[in-house]
Amino acid sequence: MAGPRNGRREDRGEHRRERYTVISADCHAGADLLDYRPYLPARLHEEFDAWAAGYVNPFADLVAPEADRNWDSPRRLAELEADGVAAEVIFPNTVPPFFPSASLSAPPPTGAREFELRWAGLEAHNRWLADFCGLAPGRRAGVCQILLGDAERAAAEIRRAHRAGLFGGVLLPGVPPNSPVPELHSAEHDPIWAVCAELGAPVNHHAGSAGPGLGETAASRAVFMVETTWFSHRALWHLVFGGAFRRFPELRLVLTEQGSGWIPGVLDMLEYYHSRLTRAATGAATAEAKFGAGLAEAVGGSPREYWERNCYVGASFMRAHEVPLRDRIGLSKLMWGSDYPHDEGVYPYTTEALRAAYAGLPEDEVAAMVGGNAARVYGFDLAALDATAAGIGPLVEEVARPLDAPPPDATSPVFAPGGQVRVW
Repeated sequence: MAGPRNGRREDRGEHRRERYTVISADCHAGADLLDYRPYLPARLHEEFDAWAAGYVNPFADLVAPEADRNWDSPRRLAELEADGVAAEVIFPNTVPPFFPSASLSAPPPTGAREFELRWAGLEAHNRWLADFCGLAPGRRAGVCQILLGDAERAAAEIRRAHRAGLFGGVLLPGVPPNSPVPELHSAEHDPIWAVCAELGAPVNHHAGSAGPGLGETAASRAVFMVETTWFSHRALWHLVFGGAFRRFPELRLVLTEQGSGWIPGVLDMLEYYHSRLTRAATGAATAEAKFGAGLAEAVGGSPREYWERNCYVGASFMRAHEVPLRDRIGLSKLMWGSDYPHDEGVYPYTTEALRAAYAGLPEDEVAAMVGGNAARVYGFDLAALDATAAGIGPLVEEVARPLDAPPPDATSPVFAPGGQVRVW
């Protein structure tokens, strides 16, 4: 898709930007557990109290002193501004009511009662998030949460959350293998795609939410780290081969915190299989043709066409080895993210992270990846954010200088000695 080289008018002639307007396309927040109570229906308060009294949070960072970065609005604004970030897309982080863990990694519910309780918990989170975003108008694009398994109810919640001001779209839950809900290629999810296409609400698929349970051994944790992004990549080919982009041309998919270096090779692979499978429609003899009956009609266009028209990348803490692939991925599709407040995020070293990835690149290309593209995809008012960034944004001349050495206390993979290794 021929698109703008950035999300704003290119600066030419006498005026050049002094600072970049940074929009983090990947941040996380949520309420402290008991603060969700007012957002639940009164009929569930007693049950919530009993559940919360016995819940032990398994996440050390959510019980540590810095946990309030998730819900303390003044602290969050101050820290992000000090780090040069003008606005953020907010994914969940804390544990919502009646969940065994953070919703991104929780397995699907089993049984009708658990399904209902978890739905109530996610709706409480969405209500809280709307209020939280309202404390910083125009600077927080909240991403609403849903469960799969009742597409009409999910569509209604997406519509309600959108009206409430959550303009970050919806977080698409992962469907692990052997899940009790239909795979993402199923047309049963069409009411979700339909309302998102109608509202212009991005469908966000975040890493960590689609893999199977592997246990807690040293080996299983290592396997999780290797495989977790791959399971999240699956949403792309499910929606392509399931025909969602053919049926809903305005649907937009954002793949977040999954890296970006894998994309060119996967697009080549999807093109190969699409070509081989759809030759069944012409009677051509290929080894795969027997599997491709009806696929050409169901899919419509090619995977690459849909990538160019419908798909974007939340390229959290983008690494230097990914940057040379930006034209093959699509410069207009890449959206940088700080992953605040996670340990693997770049806070408080956003400028250093940008230098590590983008030093020496054309200014307009950097501006697109660090903010312009996100403004266009999520609907931020870029002109208003430019005014904020004029006082806090990373200096263009500083980002242009290569990073000589990483900050000694930085924890993000961007700064690790192996930070240039491809992570697929």
